[in-house]
Amino acid sequence: MSHAPPLFAPLDEALLQRALPLLDEEWLQRDADLAPVLPVVLARGVGQDWHKAGTFRHHLVGVARSLSLWQQPREVRLLGLLHSVYGNAFVDLVKFDAASERQRLQQLVGEPAEHLVHRFCTVNRAQFVQRLLAGEAADDGTLQVELNGPAPRTSVRLSAHEVAAFAVVSMADTIEQWFSWQDEVYSRFPATDLARRQAVHWAASLWPGPMRPTARMVSQVAALGRALRHPALAGQLPMPPVFGGCSLELSPRDEAAATALYWSVVQLDQPLVDLDGATATLEQAVRLNPWVGEPQMVLAQLYLSAGRNADAARAAAGALQQFCAWGNSWDKRVQWDAWVAWTRILLQSASEGTWPERLDKLNNLALR
Repeated sequence: MSHAPPLFAPLDEALLQRALPLLDEEWLQRDADLAPVLPVVLARGVGQDWHKAGTFRHHLVGVARSLSLWQQPREVRLLGLLHSVYGNAFVDLVKFDAASERQRLQQLVGEPAEHLVHRFCTVNRAQFVQRLLAGEAADDGTLQVELNGPAPRTSVRLSAHEVAAFAVVSMADTIEQWFSWQDEVYSRFPATDLARRQAVHWAASLWPGPMRPTARMVSQVAALGRALRHPALAGQLPMPPVFGGCSLELSPRDEAAATALYWSVVQLDQPLVDLDGATATLEQAVRLNPWVGEPQMVLAQLYLSAGRNADAARAAAGALQQFCAWGNSWDKRVQWDAWVAWTRILLQSASEGTWPERLDKLNNLALR
């Protein structure tokens, strides 16, 4: 194991400036494209429905936030905000009846956006992911997939624009919601074993479980991003600013190892007498998976505790870069805005060379 600190990505100031307004809970109400739709969605009770690490409202807004940060066009951001309102193969949350309310949604968001929403809700999304990752997109970027429903299922050919939009929204959808509970109940997604019985696997089904970050889905998001580099897909939409503009990969093996290393430090499974073991463990986690912010953020705090201010500043800036690139947290124990706020405190402290020597003073830190 190398003794040198890992390389941390520099902070993109333009990306930071795009992210900061999204820390405000009211950001969506100021979005001219999304704000008119929000009251209609809220009126359907999305704030009362359970969804993974929060409510359905939290999920829809979180997906739309990433898409806004990624500078996606209006219809794709609307797809993010409405991506499950007709229901889909994964959830039974039907907020609009596709048989009777499509025209109402068309009047609200326009026919192109509603078409994307309806198609996204009715195609077999697991099959979409499987076929896209298998390289089955045609030379013109189109992709044949089945619709949901009992066999024999109807197939449709998605246009290149639909394929790109569904890939980008799937990336945002996955990072917003996925943590270890889904790793268990959707094991090996998209090739999930649907025969597993809840009574047999009761321990895996206990929500929310230990709340570990996912050990396998960030690498799948990276693969979806690389699929957007298909010659017929690359120019369809702005490329999300993750994984070096979707140009770099993360192997499943490295992701799993990095998550395990990070979690061992968070759960205090390292020697507690000094910082060396925990620091080396987190440094290796960052080397294996440099694409999420939380390991770099915790490492920055360890560097500050050791008086390594320059290293702490680089690690905090790297963490902030990843948080701003995603617009959602990887470690779901804390919300994205809270991770960002704490990381900015760490960066400020490292830059100023100040870090509390007393435990109680950690409770008083404020951004200046």
